Amino acid sequence: MNEEKKCPVKGIWTSWVPALLVAIGLMLLGIFIKGGFSSISSNQRVVTVRGLCEKEFEANKVTWPIVSKAVGNDLAALYSQIETTDNAIVAFLKRNGISESEYSINAPSITDLQADSYGGTPPPYRYRATTVVVVTSSQVKKINELMQKQTELMAQGIAIVAGDYNYQTLYEYTDLNKIKPEMIAEATKNAREAASKFAEDSQSKVGKIKSASQGQFSIEDRDQYTPYVKRIRVVSTIQYYLKD
Repeated sequence: MNEEKKCPVKGIWTSWVPALLVAIGLMLLGIFIKGGFSSISSNQRVVTVRGLCEKEFEANKVTWPIVSKAVGNDLAALYSQIETTDNAIVAFLKRNGISESEYSINAPSITDLQADSYGGTPPPYRYRATTVVVVTSSQVKKINELMQKQTELMAQGIAIVAGDYNYQTLYEYTDLNKIKPEMIAEATKNAREAASKFAEDSQSKVGKIKSASQGQFSIEDRDQYTPYVKRIRVVSTIQYYLKD
């Protein structure tokens, strides 16, 4: 009987094939693992920047208290004087285009000056009356003009009190929701420009946003001389991934 002769080369090849495949598999696995770690490491490179948006807007609402005071010893006569004063102020407002819905007359405040006096020479008058007509309007420019025309009331013998800390003219900007999207977009744009500059200096590129937080909007007077001009600002804090 003739025995089939075995090829030694074939046997050696057959035994090395599994080992070779395993080696190739391990090598590829190492490459993939290395790439994965590189990706993770890259994703952990971040830069945190802040984007500012600041704009100026004119106030669209004004609250103007018109304060007048009078003194006397007879309450009935004092109340009559207050009524005359209020009527004159209302006539002044209507004459200058202010509607009834834009003003209100507060109840007068009466102070007994002698009751508040502690010894010494008593004041010449016993009572002091304070009356306030409050104008609340969206006609900011018109109200500013009327403030300059208060001398018309003074010419009628009406003492208008200016600069009273308790009765300050208040200017407001009430359309914040309308300008929020535009300002947030600009703040985000400015933040990305800052991140791009940082990335350029570090020989990197700006990737996707990792996290973002919008700061609160602040509204302040531009200065003490123009309280009807408001400075509105918002700062957004954004964290970007950096990539090579």
